Amino acid sequence: MIDSSAIPGARFVDPKVLARIGNLELVSRSVVDGFINGLHRSPFFGASVDFAEHRGYVPGDDIRRVDWRLYARTDRFYIKEYEADSNSNFSVLLDVSKSMGFGSSTMTKLDYGRMLAGCLTYLVHRQRDRVGFVAFDDDIVEHVPPSAKHMETVLHVLDRLKPSKPGNLTAPLHKMAEHFGRRGLLVLVSDLYEEPDAVLEAIGPLRFRGNDIIVFHLLDEAELNFTFSSPAAFEDLESGEQLPVVPDVLAEQYRDLVKAHTTALTERFSANRIDYTLVNTSSPLDHALFSYLSTRERLSRVR
Repeated sequence: MIDSSAIPGARFVDPKVLARIGNLELVSRSVVDGFINGLHRSPFFGASVDFAEHRGYVPGDDIRRVDWRLYARTDRFYIKEYEADSNSNFSVLLDVSKSMGFGSSTMTKLDYGRMLAGCLTYLVHRQRDRVGFVAFDDDIVEHVPPSAKHMETVLHVLDRLKPSKPGNLTAPLHKMAEHFGRRGLLVLVSDLYEEPDAVLEAIGPLRFRGNDIIVFHLLDEAELNFTFSSPAAFEDLESGEQLPVVPDVLAEQYRDLVKAHTTALTERFSANRIDYTLVNTSSPLDHALFSYLSTRERLSRVR
């Protein structure tokens, strides 16, 4: 376990959450390229306990891999091939725009996102995969390239993040595609304050590069259910614009709009094999992770 007193950002790796989700494994749907033994199936053959196939012996092959029992039956030399497990590139892409600074209780969406990023990164690091991290608003704010040695670096970066600028998914995610040329597993954590088609267009180049995408859509309880009752002026956290409203009149229409938005995102992500989980930031973190896992397993069976 990480020493929270020695490493800035270690508070985002919650031991209680990890104890409850200790058996969770993040395994990419896609075949990954790697060379260190991990949890992911590699497209290459090599040293592993899982037998793949036989092939004919050619000069230069290691004679220790000759199947002598098969030779005794066929009087021919065959080499045993095994499927090698490999490590994977894993990166969390965390939205740190101004709207992520909202929270109707003690925890903001950004705080929740940082804990989610910290716990996921720790889990994947324990799987011996290479971990990386990107923070973005309308541009890339922080970039930690995937590496087996970057766990502590990610925690340091998480510790110093602050929401300060309006957000935009398209520009930073398109720029990120240049950094993720090698296939891997990418986790996008954001409140997705854009139209569903624009969100899908922003993610497109990352998918085109062969990355497996997981999306955690973070919304506060007040954003989901409009818990306000007194007349108030609401401020757009991205633009600063203020809008006077009468909550009782607006509440039902607002909830219908939120439901339509999340339904449209669900349909578009499902159609493009992108895992999507809507997270109420008032729910425990391990509930969000298990909700994701059950969704992923269900979609895997369907596909």
